[in-house]
Amino acid sequence: MSTAHPYMAFIGGGNMASAIIGGLIRLGMAPGQFTVVEPFAETAAKLKADFGISALSAAGPALAQADLVVWAVKPQVFAEAATPVSPHTRQALHLSVAAGIRTDSIRRWLGSDRVVRSMPNTPALVGQGITGLFPCPAVSATDRALVEQVIRTTGQYVWVDNEAHLDAVTALSGSGPAYVFYFLEAMTEAGTGMGLSAEQSRQLAVATFSGAAALAGASQEPLEVLRQRVTSKGGTTYAALTAMESAQIKPAFVKAMQAAEQRARELGDEFGKA
Repeated sequence: MSTAHPYMAFIGGGNMASAIIGGLIRLGMAPGQFTVVEPFAETAAKLKADFGISALSAAGPALAQADLVVWAVKPQVFAEAATPVSPHTRQALHLSVAAGIRTDSIRRWLGSDRVVRSMPNTPALVGQGITGLFPCPAVSATDRALVEQVIRTTGQYVWVDNEAHLDAVTALSGSGPAYVFYFLEAMTEAGTGMGLSAEQSRQLAVATFSGAAALAGASQEPLEVLRQRVTSKGGTTYAALTAMESAQIKPAFVKAMQAAEQRARELGDEFGKA
């Protein structure tokens, strides 16, 4: 199998699949290098309009030519979707972007040990995602390179060597965009409460978050140092951070992410029963 000209099958053609396909087409892959199984007519029509790909309404022998199968289905339907696909794809590498489904379940349903499980996040839809990746032992270096080629179209990636760590990835970055939106809501609400318009408040809040994140990404210094640089004793930032410390926002935030990690473990237990 060559990573230069792979043939890929997507089980599910929704937002995440479209983000990956669009990125790969921009890098030079042809629509003819993809097979997509998508039973919903509206989603299939969008794939045709956006990429010129005629989706299959059900799995069939065409899947047998796939080097890589990307599982972009809802976790609760993964087991059901695997039944008609697995007879055709046992030779392929499998990449799951379905949240919560563990590799032992995926390997059992697909009859294959060449499985990579991933945890992307929604900024992948605009090429700014971060994805956690876990490879099963049967996944080769060539397989990993192909997965990286695919995931790189949606942003950054991090390999983990312990599958349980994907629950932490889920809590930190998978669910993380919602935390950012939550803080942006609060900042916007505060801005309007202080007399700015909703539009001004949103623009200031979003630009501040994205700019601070870009600064942190470009710096090798600890986050604590970057924070201290903005915080003069007795100044406005100091007043705000002192209020946050008094409200114990940081420990509450850590506790919230621990709750997300626990729920990720529970969902893995639940979804893997089929």
